[in-house]
This record gives sequence, C-alpha cells and structure tokens, in this order.
Amino acid sequence: MAFSNKNVNFTRLTLVPRLQQSQGLRRGLTKNMALSLDNCDLGHENKNGVVHPATDSYAAEAVEALKAGKVIAVPTDTLYGFACDACSLEAVNRIYEIKGRRHTSPLAICVGDVSDIKRFAVTDHLPHGLLDSLLPGPVTIVLRRGESSVLERSLNPGFDSIGVRVPDCNFIRIIARGSGTALALTSANLSGQPSSVCIKDFENLWEHCAFVYDGGLLPSGPAGSTVVDLTSPHKYKILRPGSAKEETVAILEKHSFIEEVNT
Repeated sequence: MAFSNKNVNFTRLTLVPRLQQSQGLRRGLTKNMALSLDNCDLGHENKNGVVHPATDSYAAEAVEALKAGKVIAVPTDTLYGFACDACSLEAVNRIYEIKGRRHTSPLAICVGDVSDIKRFAVTDHLPHGLLDSLLPGPVTIVLRRGESSVLERSLNPGFDSIGVRVPDCNFIRIIARGSGTALALTSANLSGQPSSVCIKDFENLWEHCAFVYDGGLLPSGPAGSTVVDLTSPHKYKILRPGSAKEETVAILEKHSFIEEVNT
C-alpha cells in the first residue's frame, strides 16, 4: 500500500464481497479463512517449521516475532500481507527488500481497534461514530499524522498523511493489539505481481519471513480496499474505488460529508 499527500495509490491488499451497512463494513470472514484449505494444502512444504495456522494459539508467537523486529506473513480479511512493527526502521526496510519495492512508496499501517487510530493519526475533525461505521472492513482511511502521532518519523519520512487499516480479521487484530503498536502492512507479493489469496501464491518469499500464518484460501479479487482521504473536515475524496465504494460513500454522506472534487 502506498500513498502520497495529493494522490494515493495503495498496493492491493483487501477485497470483500458487498458489505451490509447495518454492520458498518464488517463481514466476519474469519471462519471462511480457517476452512478454505483445499487449494493451500501445506503437507510436506512446512519442512522448516515456518508455516503455522492463523489461530489464536499462535498469536503470542507472532507478537514475539514482531517485537523482535521480524517480518511475518498473515491473512487479512481478504488478501495475505507482510507485517512488521511500524516503528522498527530495520523491519520496515526488510519489507521493502522482500517486495523489491522502492522506498519512495510509503507504507500504510494496521491497528487492532478503531480506538487505536487516534494514537497514530489526527481524528478530532471526524464526527462521532464515523470510523466505527467504516471499520473494521475493507477500507483504508487516509488521515494526517499530526505532531502528536506516536509513529516514528522514520516511517514514510516527508509524508504528513498516513493510510490506516483495521481489517475484519481476528488473527491480525489480536497480534496488532499484542504488539502494542501499529503494524506496517503491505501485500504479500513482489511489487507489481498479483496479490496473494493463498500462501502458495507467495511460496518463493516464505524464506524471508520469520513465520507464515495460513488462513486458507481467501475469498478475494482484484479491486482491493476502498481508499478514502478524510484529511479535510466534512469532505472526502475517493482515491481508489476498491471493493466497497458504494457502502463507503453512503456512510460518509450519511454523516454529511461532501465529495472533494479536484479542480
């Protein structure tokens, strides 16, 4: 996922089917992730002990790896991603190396709960309940970092905005909470290559991860998350339509937001 102050272009990470507004943009895909293993049979491939199931019993192990500055691969609510401690410059650099990605393409962050967002980005200008209506779900919210952000300035230096995700996936949210910080999160693939819906899709990159957590075959597609800029009060700008544009726009307009049009 990448973004800039003017235009945001995020590496594909998330896609879910049409979501119901009555539950925000939540879908509850965790069970499907754990069940769809037909096309991701591990078998003999876990010979180095790198691959583990994405279950609660492995969450503590994942948290320790993150705290040690390691990169792990995890399922999200839709696609697989590489994750690390967003405040570890060494770990962030490692993600860029694994993906073969230019450092001029910033990373977005993932947090465990909507209430955590205010630690890393400016939310005071947003109406009460808006973020809870949009998240967890397949939406990337672009906000100003502000002076009070606890994010290390070494993450995306020179950028005053940050893309924030709260995936609708229990495993990644548990490890984000356990880490006590934000996770840098980007799609588990080489830059420019198709996104991964199964761990076999990025098997050639397993060796670069401390652990790979298998959530099965994920029900995703190419649209990715809907990316929306909410840096301006009462205005929104859709930076990428993604998989939930209609639902996102409906929620924003319900909160009296108007679309910001480029002039």
